[in-house]
Amino acid sequence: MSAADRFSFNHATAKFWDQREAVEACARAGAGIGLWREPLQEMGLEATAKLVQDAGVEVTSLCRAGFFTDPTQDALDDNRRAIDEAAAVGAPTLVLVSGGIPEGGTIDTAREGVREALTELAPYALDHGVTLAIEPLHPMFASDRCVVTTLAEALDLAAPFAPEAVGVVVDTYHIWWDPQVWQGIARAGAEGRIASFQFADWITPLPAGVLTGRGQLGDGCIDFKRYLAEVDATGFTGPIEVELFNDTLWSRPGPEVFAETKAAFERVVA
Repeated sequence: MSAADRFSFNHATAKFWDQREAVEACARAGAGIGLWREPLQEMGLEATAKLVQDAGVEVTSLCRAGFFTDPTQDALDDNRRAIDEAAAVGAPTLVLVSGGIPEGGTIDTAREGVREALTELAPYALDHGVTLAIEPLHPMFASDRCVVTTLAEALDLAAPFAPEAVGVVVDTYHIWWDPQVWQGIARAGAEGRIASFQFADWITPLPAGVLTGRGQLGDGCIDFKRYLAEVDATGFTGPIEVELFNDTLWSRPGPEVFAETKAAFERVVA
């Protein structure tokens, strides 16, 4: 299978596009799709599962769970619901954004909360055939979104658990800056923990709020060909999701964004 044939469209790239239309577009293009919990819940779990099954579309991930740096019972229960949802729609991977520093806590206590939550959730995920994928985020998000900032840290958190239960996300947008990233990718591959591979470009200046600063592939500074080569060298041959948070893209029609994103992906992996 060529790299171009591994394209998966993360629904967040066209955030306001109807889920049914997005799935049908992926079916026509022979692409996979990364689903999000909010549209899934809006359509209904059974209806979404039937939609992707009838369309013959591979669900490459479900986003997102996590936010358990303060692992309350409510947070753990919501994560178990997310595992149930992933299993129901056939998503092999549930992406985890760990969460920021809770009120009154520190980055150290927050990271300990992640360990505690994984210990609670990993057996449940394994029983349901879903891999929890720890996504390290860029350090600028450490205080409010994700205290896990490097692949090495994510892999250390995953280490006590079976790779089938806990893996990591290799997301170019969040890890491109890390001088140890290539060693991290090699380690993730050797340990069998690459659960999701995602593309987004880094462009500057970042917008206010920074969250929606992900650039279209090829518009920024990330060397996608090297990421592809390094991940492929580990033996990983799974889908490659394009996940872009960008206000300009979100303001445009979904079919237009899908076509542009697929073409950009094919260019950067050619």
